[in-house]
Amino acid sequence: MTESLEVYDLDGKLIKTEDRKKFYSEAKEEFAKSGKISRQVKIIRLLLLNSKGRIYLQKRSKLKNENPGLYDKTIGGHVLKGESWDATVVRECAEELGFPASILPASEFDKAILGTNLNIVGVFKKLDYTPNSLSVRITKDGDKFIQPFMATVYVGYYDGAIKFFDGESSGIETFSLPELLEEISKKPDKFTEDLRDMVKRYEKSLKAIK
Repeated sequence: MTESLEVYDLDGKLIKTEDRKKFYSEAKEEFAKSGKISRQVKIIRLLLLNSKGRIYLQKRSKLKNENPGLYDKTIGGHVLKGESWDATVVRECAEELGFPASILPASEFDKAILGTNLNIVGVFKKLDYTPNSLSVRITKDGDKFIQPFMATVYVGYYDGAIKFFDGESSGIETFSLPELLEEISKKPDKFTEDLRDMVKRYEKSLKAIK
């Protein structure tokens, strides 16, 4: 299926819309020639926890073209042309994890996670927005390229069953925050740079529901 993305310059100005595969092909060519990429697209990044504070991480398949075999954030997804950040999270949760999600403002989030049946619906909030967020990608051949993104980060909770539908990944594993911090400290190369940066930045938000 063709995915049409909105392409922006590094100042956040919309340039055009473009097919996802064509965008990345051109971006990699630009990086090979100049060592940098001058265009970016919108993405979401999600860290999912259960109410006990265990963090769900995606284990990327060794067949992936980029960052093969590494542990990564729960979901990373592209914002399609005309789609909002929140709508992307809802779509990605349904498509990749098989459950419905609700996005709430921070002012309502803490009350909602205490009063919602998290076995039925996931409840999320936006943590951050980072333009020109640099994502390091390692290919199967060991080559590296760095892609800038307009990235919005979400965190939230869900206690129900997960039906992982991404056939290009090995599945989902869970870590407590102390387990994850220790493992990152001992074996950082097991994890994507995106994930290591997210855990460092948002550690205080990765906690059990009281």
